[in-house]
Amino acid sequence: YITPKMLQFRLQKIMDEYVAGVSTFYQTNAKMLEMAEKKLVMIREDSLKMRAKDLHELLRAWENYHRILAAEAHMRHIQYRTETRYPGYYYRTDYNYIDDENWKCFVNSKYDRDTGKWELKKVPYKQLIKD
Repeated sequence: YITPKMLQFRLQKIMDEYVAGVSTFYQTNAKMLEMAEKKLVMIREDSLKMRAKDLHELLRAWENYHRILAAEAHMRHIQYRTETRYPGYYYRTDYNYIDDENWKCFVNSKYDRDTGKWELKKVPYKQLIKD
């Protein structure tokens, strides 16, 4: 069995090392994201073996299921956008350019829990406040 705290540490390490975290200086690429996807599948399988010794740990265990889903959504959004974001967010080293024409858009995602598939699409950005 794995404790909720240890699973949370493992998830944080995956996101930090493969999905543009501080240990990689906010840099990632397609191969690192592919590896993160595999590791997130593994951690999802391991999450079925979480144990809780009290109600507080039970709450933490339940939060971890949501954290894994949020982490996967974040990783999928970075995979979908193939450009470097502005400084302070993340850098795609395989697409190391800032695309000023296409960066102003949103990525919407939908997760189908029955099939486990993600659907992502770009939605245009609309400037509400004029300069």
